Amino acid sequence: MKALRTPDDRFRDLPDFPFAPHYVEVDDGESDGAGGKLRIHYLDEGPRTAPVVLLMHGEPSWCFLYRKMIPVLTNAGLRCIAPDLVGFGRSDKPTERTDYSYARHVEWMRAALFDALDLHDVTLVAQDWGGLIGLRLVGEHPDRFARVVAANTFLPTGDTPPGEAFLGWQRFSQTVDDFAVGFIVGAGCHTTPGEAVIAGYDAPFPDDTYKAGARQFPMLVPTSPDDPASSANRKSWDTLRAWTKPFLTAFSDQDAITRGGDRVFQREVPGCAGQPHTTIEGGGHFLQEDKGAELARVVADWLAGTGGP
Repeated sequence: MKALRTPDDRFRDLPDFPFAPHYVEVDDGESDGAGGKLRIHYLDEGPRTAPVVLLMHGEPSWCFLYRKMIPVLTNAGLRCIAPDLVGFGRSDKPTERTDYSYARHVEWMRAALFDALDLHDVTLVAQDWGGLIGLRLVGEHPDRFARVVAANTFLPTGDTPPGEAFLGWQRFSQTVDDFAVGFIVGAGCHTTPGEAVIAGYDAPFPDDTYKAGARQFPMLVPTSPDDPASSANRKSWDTLRAWTKPFLTAFSDQDAITRGGDRVFQREVPGCAGQPHTTIEGGGHFLQEDKGAELARVVADWLAGTGGP
């Protein structure tokens, strides 16, 4: 599998992003067994013996999205692990769109987080594709997780229509000539980020050859019952419908794509019962960018109280 690696100088002097990079390698998943490797980047901040909060980003962002949350969480005595999905951030970027599949993304993260980092008793904080991948990991490896925070995300099976807002985004993603990542993230915020922040979201992508994963991701969301990922997602929902560990929803009030998804989790997941679910006011789809410190305080307070061990 051919992959590109964004030069390190693209990540210099990013605003409010003083965090040191860390890396693990995973098998690329090629069926020929050639033994190719992909390098996955992650942040690791806070005491190494502290409870782990796993911060999972989505499309087309990277762990830069969590820069406002990490200081709040580490100041609360928590350890933050924030990986970059393959194709994003400082992680390697396979060059062919056919290299990307839902199943491969789940396996790449499983290998990085469990085989390489051996994480246990994890609190998942997931937004967008961070939930599509993270909730699959919860469904398939529930013993690794202690609790879940779902924020503007879902776990689609294709059994219900995805909604016009998502279909509009999907069409846009496949037809727009310039897939301008920073602009797209900015458009998904309730308040427009500054130029330096937009440049931070653009940093992983020197040119279009680095954007195969970002282009392909919208087409990997199950939108029909016979999608290749639908069966595995249904099995993960079976696990979630029996999940009694704490599960919190913290959606924003300004996201047309995932609106109402919090009510689905609250209805279907037993662990949602009695939890202090919240709506983050003034947050768009990328609520970590709009209201990162506020969301982080929700997570930290929950872990210190209702959602704690």
